[in-house]
Amino acid sequence: METKLFRQHGHQFVDWVADYMENVENYPVMSRVKPGEIRAKLPACPPQAPESMDSIFRDFKEIIVPGITHWQHPGWHAYFPANNSPASILAELLTAGIGAQCMVWQTSPAAAELEDVVLEWLRQMLGLPEGFVGVIQDTASTATLCALLCAREWATDFASNEKGLSLPLVAYASQETHSSVEKGVKIAGFGKENLRLIPSDDEFAMIPEKLEEAILRDKEKGLRPACVVATIGTTSSTAVDPLAVIGRICRRQNVWLHVDAAYAGTAAILPEKQWVLEGKEDMDSFVFNPHKWMLTNFDCSAYFVKDAGRLVRTFEIHPEYLKTGVDPLVKNYRDWGIQLGRRFRALKLWFVIRSYGVEGLQAFVREHIRLAQLFKGWVERAGNFELMAPVHFGVVCFRLNDGRDENALTQLNKTLMERLNATGEIFLTHTTLRGKYTLRFVIGQRTTEERHVRHAWDLIASTAEELLRK
Repeated sequence: METKLFRQHGHQFVDWVADYMENVENYPVMSRVKPGEIRAKLPACPPQAPESMDSIFRDFKEIIVPGITHWQHPGWHAYFPANNSPASILAELLTAGIGAQCMVWQTSPAAAELEDVVLEWLRQMLGLPEGFVGVIQDTASTATLCALLCAREWATDFASNEKGLSLPLVAYASQETHSSVEKGVKIAGFGKENLRLIPSDDEFAMIPEKLEEAILRDKEKGLRPACVVATIGTTSSTAVDPLAVIGRICRRQNVWLHVDAAYAGTAAILPEKQWVLEGKEDMDSFVFNPHKWMLTNFDCSAYFVKDAGRLVRTFEIHPEYLKTGVDPLVKNYRDWGIQLGRRFRALKLWFVIRSYGVEGLQAFVREHIRLAQLFKGWVERAGNFELMAPVHFGVVCFRLNDGRDENALTQLNKTLMERLNATGEIFLTHTTLRGKYTLRFVIGQRTTEERHVRHAWDLIASTAEELLRK
């Protein structure tokens, strides 16, 4: 493609994206295509001759867009958010245009040094202890795997990378922990049987006494407790594990403490939410995702460690073809995680923090928390609805409950959610809490305003009323 045509189509695509951001509210939140419908519209074989960009873009609009579920829709109340922002989108354009592969300092010095600076900014914004250093991973799942691998090496005096595991290592997490922990312990060689899921309390947070009992039992069996994963903002209910007490246990028992704050960590930029990090000095590693609730395009996960030497020692490898003359003077981030090849993710984070400022980001998060409290109040005042968990951040767990038995309540709430999602106006998902089918209402999109939340509640209440009349 010649530069003239590239410029022409670039303007066209930017205009389309700008229109999309402005009008995303007019799309149905969930795609309404049926399984296989998109595939059926696509050729089975690749084109032999070049096709025009006009033709490709037309198919994008007519075939691909109808199959998109719109995460940036103001009626998006499902899962956790994956929001973006104009600043982040523009930075992604520049990143793609530059096309850098940022595996070592020499392959793009600006990428390495900007990442160093921006992660230090984040450390300050979150109030993490001085001395903690960060690196951008793709997702929290990868960061948790990195933490498990570091814990494995630390527990074996860095012998398992050389010789493999010679004794069983054990990991611990709340029964409310994210599924990535189970996947991580399997990949890291702990084995699923050596993951202990610790009971949670009435607010779905880990019970520290049960954790220490489990650690002591495993020590008595001759096993080596290696890692505890505490969660700030569990996926089902956004429960907050008591970090300070858990940290003291980990120090007593000489166990690595990793803190998964993938969604809720962003809230720690608010002074009034700093309580979630009480006990932070005892963490060995910590992760949160700017790509969830800090206006930064997926993917961008910020992973911090207390001791960078342990991290690098776990992952470093020095083939001749990657050695450079400046290695002793710089950070080569290929040694700070699993991947060798790395995208220039720091650029979009830098754009976001500079364009919003700390105060702008705080206002963004604070407003979502306010709206969640507003929604919570409506649930509590409604006669046939029930709040299912504490509301710490931007997620409200609730269900319709008119007194029928649990099996019937499950079916009632399934039907309610299906009907709400079928409107195309909002999108909710569910979980189970203590075996009870629960609806999750998430407020986290950049475009979501109070009027959208009020509309969602009106729709929920009226749909529930129709169901109960039958």
